[in-house]
Amino acid sequence: MEVVKSLFYFVLAGLCEIGGGYLIWLCLREDRGPLFAVLGAAVLILYGIVPTLQPANFGRVYAAYGGIFIVLSIMWGWRIDHVAPDRFDLIGGMISLVGVLIIMFWPRG
Repeated sequence: MEVVKSLFYFVLAGLCEIGGGYLIWLCLREDRGPLFAVLGAAVLILYGIVPTLQPANFGRVYAAYGGIFIVLSIMWGWRIDHVAPDRFDLIGGMISLVGVLIIMFWPRG
């Protein structure tokens, strides 16, 4: 159960970071208006809070989060920006997830 909870927090943090950044991107790059930047900033604040719910220490959480961020970014690009991942994106994403599992969940003596 602890692993599922941890993975949930990783995904939630990733969606906050990517979503908040995307809202600011829309404001600045696509002239969607300042409300998008304000909403993006609020979501990015949530991104700063969510990782504190993880059971591990700061360094380990942020190191492992990098792998989750890679995979979520690939998925975001595919679903939101309609840029399909190629096989190298998928291979790299799988490798990064293996890294997450090792960093966060490998038994330590």
